[in-house]
Amino acid sequence: MDKNFKRFILVFFLALGMTSLHTLYAQGGKTVTGTVTDPGGMPLPGVTVQEKGTTNGVATDFDGNFSIDVASNNAVLVFSYVGMTNVEQAVGSQNSFTITMESNEESLEEVVLIGYGSQERKAVSTAVTKVDTDDFNQGQVSSPVELIQGKVAGLQITRAGGNNPNGGTAIQLRGVTSITGSTSPLIVIDGIPGGNLDLLQQNDIESFDVLKDGAAAAIYGTRGTNGVILITTKKGKKGKSTFNYSSFVSRDYVNSKPNFLSADQFRAAIADGIISANNDLGASTDIFEELVNRSNLTQYHNFVASGGNENGNYRASLYYKDSEGIALENGREEFGVRASFNQKGLDDKLTFASSVVVNVNDANLLGGNQFGIVTDWNPTAPIYAPFNTSEEGVLFNQGRYGFYQPENGYNPFSEYANRFNQRKQITFSGDVKLGYEIIPGLVASVFGSYQRNSWNDRFYRSTQDYQQYNTGSPYFGTGYAYKGNHIDYTQTVEPTINFTKDFGDHGFELLGGYSYQYSTTEEYSMDNSGFTTDGFEDWNFGAGNAITDTDLPRPNLSSFKEDNTLIAYFSRLSYNYLDRYFLQASVRHEGSSRFGANNKWASFPAISGGWLISDENFMEGSAWVNNLKLRAGYGITGNQGIPNYQSIVTLGTGGKYPVFLDGADGATYYQTYGPVKNPNPDLKWETKKEFNIGVDFGFWFNKLSGSIDYYTRRTEDLLLSYDVPQPPFVQGSIYTNVGNITNNGLELALSYRVFEEGDFKWNVDFVGSYQNNELTTLSNQIFSVSELYGGNIGNPGNLGDAIRNTEGGPIGNFYGKRFAGFTVDGKWLFHKADGTIGRASDMTEEDKAIIGNGLPKYYASLTNTFRYKNFDLTILLRGKFKYDILNTVDLFYGNPSLLPGNVLTSALGQYSNITEAPQYSDYYLENGDFVKLDNLTLGYNFNLGENSPFSALRLFGSARNLATFTGYTGRDPEVQDTGLYPGIDDRNFYPRTVTVTAGVNVNF
Repeated sequence: MDKNFKRFILVFFLALGMTSLHTLYAQGGKTVTGTVTDPGGMPLPGVTVQEKGTTNGVATDFDGNFSIDVASNNAVLVFSYVGMTNVEQAVGSQNSFTITMESNEESLEEVVLIGYGSQERKAVSTAVTKVDTDDFNQGQVSSPVELIQGKVAGLQITRAGGNNPNGGTAIQLRGVTSITGSTSPLIVIDGIPGGNLDLLQQNDIESFDVLKDGAAAAIYGTRGTNGVILITTKKGKKGKSTFNYSSFVSRDYVNSKPNFLSADQFRAAIADGIISANNDLGASTDIFEELVNRSNLTQYHNFVASGGNENGNYRASLYYKDSEGIALENGREEFGVRASFNQKGLDDKLTFASSVVVNVNDANLLGGNQFGIVTDWNPTAPIYAPFNTSEEGVLFNQGRYGFYQPENGYNPFSEYANRFNQRKQITFSGDVKLGYEIIPGLVASVFGSYQRNSWNDRFYRSTQDYQQYNTGSPYFGTGYAYKGNHIDYTQTVEPTINFTKDFGDHGFELLGGYSYQYSTTEEYSMDNSGFTTDGFEDWNFGAGNAITDTDLPRPNLSSFKEDNTLIAYFSRLSYNYLDRYFLQASVRHEGSSRFGANNKWASFPAISGGWLISDENFMEGSAWVNNLKLRAGYGITGNQGIPNYQSIVTLGTGGKYPVFLDGADGATYYQTYGPVKNPNPDLKWETKKEFNIGVDFGFWFNKLSGSIDYYTRRTEDLLLSYDVPQPPFVQGSIYTNVGNITNNGLELALSYRVFEEGDFKWNVDFVGSYQNNELTTLSNQIFSVSELYGGNIGNPGNLGDAIRNTEGGPIGNFYGKRFAGFTVDGKWLFHKADGTIGRASDMTEEDKAIIGNGLPKYYASLTNTFRYKNFDLTILLRGKFKYDILNTVDLFYGNPSLLPGNVLTSALGQYSNITEAPQYSDYYLENGDFVKLDNLTLGYNFNLGENSPFSALRLFGSARNLATFTGYTGRDPEVQDTGLYPGIDDRNFYPRTVTVTAGVNVNF
């Protein structure tokens, strides 16, 4: 090679190297090394070290060392680690760093609502669970409380009626606490006790704080027995004005249905001689599929304007939601406004807060309850057919107007065409709170609210409705109309005074207050028939001939009003020493008009304490323990959730008697009145006494955190009607206090940050609970009841009640016959009490036994949250364990004796040997254990440039009730599990669905 060429090559690469080196040093590029340790000086492996604003990053090795190339001396390194507070370090001219990371104490600084106030998490000495917006279940929910389903240990939220937009949600905390009183927790919305859930939209909720134990709930006295759910709505924030638009669309899909005979299978049974040929009506109808609204669509829109400055803030939201159920003629349309305003003045001593919310909804109640017709509908019957009552023709049909009318049933499509059932409802709430700081630490305030709920019901059956014109109808082909109105309102006034003061290592907070709440309900309704035209529907009641034609059913008029008053005085003292010893005591003295003259008032005290062990000097060497707190509390609460006027005599109508007035040609008949109940001046609250002990913990820099709670509670003076002799009593029963219920349980909540490195994060949250419920006593020396029966199974066969709750036994016991097999010809055999085996006709009441229990012992849920760059994925698994389900669908319709009525395919398969009518026994009890893939949500947050009109944009997709893993053979193992009579899979069902949602959230 030529020497000159070699020299050229050498000079070229030297020049290139010098240029690169010059460029590198001109930019300040260099390698930075260092070590990362915890507060105790121990190395931290796996810490993410990232150059801020770039994707350039490394992780520390086993000894906590790192080495990273950065672009310039202006670079900033960000150190992040699970459970530790992020550290930012400017590089500057240094080449090596020693970084000490501190434990993240956010969880201890979290503010928790405790009723009439708030506390930092570390100071809370009672069992309180907080769920924020980030942890809510995503997608479509029918009730706001479903946002925290599976998020709070001990809280059961169940929709046994499926995703019916007009259905209810059962809520129960820590088991059954009453027989006839309220069993749902008290709902408090922005300080309003007894808040209406209809006024809440999911995008307007900031957080839920659940007061679980007696010590936490005692501040609410007579309404705290079932726990308290404090719901906080979103408020405006300081800063520039912002707008937010949230929207989603969702659709329901049937995830399971009973496997009844199809038309082809029905005809095959005819061909086999199992069913007679005259039962083939010539059509092929899957009535279940016909009743399903395949095009259902739910849409939700929420628009928010908010903002604020140093002295005040505001937030206003406008929302619209149109929910279509999976059933035809089953939906709910609603819209409303929520607005809140907060202002400070007089050097921030005076505070004013107010909010107003209105919800207007229109519900179609006609559909949703017709799926039970599947059990009666002949699959070869048509929906539409010509009128034919002669013996000639292919199909006998008494329906005059184009619908087929089964002789022993009804046609839901005829009802859809000839009826309407509508509820229009308006709900309003307004509140205001005014506070003034008299001296530093002393704040006096007054809170007032007004809630009003009203609805108008309309129902009409036209002249073409089969019920109006069928043979034997008392309406003789005329129309029927009903109209009802309901109004209830509640007024609340609660002045309070709060004093906070620190004296060196001692901190005090004293709350005192007064509460006045008045509630009233007014109702009226009327119905009439004899309408010869449908032109007026229910808007011309006077046109109904039943007013004068006594051959028609009598018109009805009714009106009603009731009210009650609740007055209370309450106080709470919170004390802490050295910010690690905490004591709290409260008492509420409360009176209610609902109780007897001798027991109008009662006191509800509570005391609790907490010890923050992790802050003790002897824990300094345990760097892996970041939070360890012991809590214990005892509280007494009451239950006034019973009907009004139970303690006093109320009058009802009786017969009429004639009075002959002077000069009258005949008698004038006067209405008589008499007492309809026995008075009880000693009627008082049900009282619950509860002890709770718990531990809060955080280990390894809060990588693993959670709490464990054990509770035992006893509800005394249960209210129940007892038989009494006549005379001396006017009526045969009296409502009084006698029995006791005992509950105990264990609750566990865990949060584990499994992985957090670079762009990938994985968190796991678990909540689980165990509960035991016992009906301890029902009787005393005066009043006696040995058991409570419920859960009626129904007909055919008048099978009676499935559940018997017995003194001294667990709640929810199935009580019935014990299956012993079949005879060779398919007759039932059962075990008798004397050890022998008998036929169904041989069985007596003494032969029955406890055969199962419908109340789950264990509840658990597991939430996995994954984040990678802008993506997030949430997977919620939820389950219930150790309980039984009575499969009433199998019981009745898995039996060939019901033919030629429609039956399950199993009646001609595994149950084809049965030749006797259905019998209730443990043969139809199944293990209900299940795990659901209850929520799966995938979201993406867009990176938006400076020129974007939006400040944030998120898209998400969600699926609820996606899969169920269970051995239960029925439709769905999640049946009613609250109250005294759980575990019955009702055959009058609303289909369970998979709900798929797609949504968007935009800030600008």
